[in-house]
Amino acid sequence: MRKENSTNLENEVQINASCGMAYTLDLIGGRWKPTILWRLLNNGSLRYSKLRKSMPNISERILILQLRELENDGLVNRIIYPEVPPRVEYKLTELGLKLEPVLRLLSD
Repeated sequence: MRKENSTNLENEVQINASCGMAYTLDLIGGRWKPTILWRLLNNGSLRYSKLRKSMPNISERILILQLRELENDGLVNRIIYPEVPPRVEYKLTELGLKLEPVLRLLSD
């Protein structure tokens, strides 16, 4: 975790505020976020367990962390069904769906 008053953080905030490409790459960048977004784009909504099984090399901790970041950034919705046992599904938001052309270009 970085200090709130670090020069590095200030630079990142300034760049992301002034450059749409940098902001988008910050949202979808990383090792696992593009894969998560791609799986959700191609499958609609996925239960947590199915998403986890589709990426056998990701740890549970990292998957949860990445999903929370994507949810906080408004790209993924987490839907909890009040059942026993509880069922959780993830799907792309409207904003997440707008990334389809970018994700398809990156995939190609």
